[in-house]
Amino acid sequence: MKLAICCAIVLMILSSAVCDAHEIGTTRVTAVFQQSTSYEIEIVTDAAALVEKLETLSGESIQSGLDAAALQKQLQAHDSLFRRRFALTFDGTAVQPEIHYAVAGIATATSSPVATITMAGGLPAGAKQFAWTYAWTFATYSLTVRETGAERTEWLEGGQVSAPMSLALSAHTPDRIATGFRYLALGFTHIVPNGLDHMLFVLGIFLLSRRLREVLTQVSAFTIAHSITLALSVYGIVSVSPKVVEPLIAVSIAYVAIENIFMSELRPWRVALVFAFGLLHGMGFAGALKDLGLPRSEFVIALATFNVGVEAGQLAVIAAAFLLVGWYCGRRHWYRRLVVVPASVLIACMAAYWTVQRLYFVS
Repeated sequence: MKLAICCAIVLMILSSAVCDAHEIGTTRVTAVFQQSTSYEIEIVTDAAALVEKLETLSGESIQSGLDAAALQKQLQAHDSLFRRRFALTFDGTAVQPEIHYAVAGIATATSSPVATITMAGGLPAGAKQFAWTYAWTFATYSLTVRETGAERTEWLEGGQVSAPMSLALSAHTPDRIATGFRYLALGFTHIVPNGLDHMLFVLGIFLLSRRLREVLTQVSAFTIAHSITLALSVYGIVSVSPKVVEPLIAVSIAYVAIENIFMSELRPWRVALVFAFGLLHGMGFAGALKDLGLPRSEFVIALATFNVGVEAGQLAVIAAAFLLVGWYCGRRHWYRRLVVVPASVLIACMAAYWTVQRLYFVS
């Protein structure tokens, strides 16, 4: 009876909440300069989120569940409004590029149609520097600049004006330390606070046993596994559709939580299963990392530091759980009855909801 009540409460909360596991990487910008004569800037972003912002600022009622064609039509209709919140300048002088809008994909529980906005025009004669501003996102996004075989990636906040950037990139030496710290931070925030599903999986690992050795054994298996598939997926050696990976990630969370309810000690098969589930989560990490637009010149550094950031995020979750409940409550006789089982029930309910959502809730 208590389990049923808990499940009902959780499902009521979830039915009114949007729980997305991967929130980073929804916007990226690429600027290409060709032979000092023309430019092309491509913005890739979440089409539904952008249209919602445009409708809100225009005073229109927000329309949900639009397909790709309808979203593209809305973007085209709001062209003049869209132009108000970006700026492209050459040597301090703003230009008005031609803009083409294209939307592709379908809305699912784990993805949205993607808008590709292409801006093009001729470079002003003698232009040496350009600056960029994009205020249609509130999050951090990447700006990658390419010119005559050279490439440079900067990270900007929504609405932030970039520092003037030289159009001659061939002499630019990438700042490897800055790249490493940036992807380290992105890996961490992919877990805390943006990776709710990954956080719940790690909490499920923590809840089974308060013994540090057993927790670290499971975390180590998970780390090795997801590091393998993260690297293989990013390098294109392994490729599995998110429509398969995301529901299975939710199933892995549910399994670990349910096992916590009926099992009080670590069994050998648990470590093997955590390793297998880590392979799935690694593919999920890879999907988010690919969306960020990895800098080709610093690919290995970005991949390695992103993975380190993910590990730091997981360890932060475990440390927080230990300080909040494990340290004080772990040795209490009621710890399993009042902490482990109820928390595992809540995690299992949430994961079951995600599984159904990711499999069937497609618009």
